[in-house]
Amino acid sequence: MPPLGPIKRKDLIYFLRQLGYEGPYAGRRHQFMIRRTTTLWIPNPHQGDIGEGFLIRILKQAKIDRGEWEKL
Repeated sequence: MPPLGPIKRKDLIYFLRQLGYEGPYAGRRHQFMIRRTTTLWIPNPHQGDIGEGFLIRILKQAKIDRGEWEKL
């Protein structure tokens, strides 16, 4: 169960795959993942973790609610 807090990019990709997303695929400036008709841009690899605020924005864009995320 991933907590809603800072997360590593690798772990974010792992959990998004658990939710049915495919990828990541190469884009122009960022990689992206796809689930049906939803395209989700994911952040480029950087030295630090993805912060809680940014994770919330990613989950909102992916139409994943907090309960579904924490159920994983």
